[in-house]
Amino acid sequence: MSIDSVRQFFAANAPDIAVTEAPASTATVALAAAAFGVAPGQIAKTLSLRVGETVFLLVTGGTARLNNGKAKAAFGGKTRMLGAHEVEALTGHPVGGVCPFGLARPLPVYCDLSLQSFEEVLPAAGSPNSVVRISPSRLADLVGATWVDVCEHGTSGSN
Repeated sequence: MSIDSVRQFFAANAPDIAVTEAPASTATVALAAAAFGVAPGQIAKTLSLRVGETVFLLVTGGTARLNNGKAKAAFGGKTRMLGAHEVEALTGHPVGGVCPFGLARPLPVYCDLSLQSFEEVLPAAGSPNSVVRISPSRLADLVGATWVDVCEHGTSGSN
């Protein structure tokens, strides 16, 4: 169901963008980078976060790490990761396939500046083995994201 909602989102909003599926899981940055032949930083991770009662998504480069001080300043409080059951209930996507497209309900979306290091990034597309290829600016435009600087930009390929 989740990948279908992403396909429907792109059919309605950006029919030139296709969902690509790998034969095996791409649920980690390292697996996804290897499967799709890109640098780990190009894998766009979508973090499901909460500050107080406010839930939102943060899309970052694959090797970027959340900086707690920057995040607290940008989002007005300490960020907490959502649990797996809560993530799927709120986004409609399973962990490993979470993305800002085709959400079960509208959520605020933020994009970290770490994405802007690349002409093309690959966020998940609603399942642990699917992605889309998209420019960071188009990703942000399609989901109405706000740009923030809340990460340290790493170089490691690990998730």
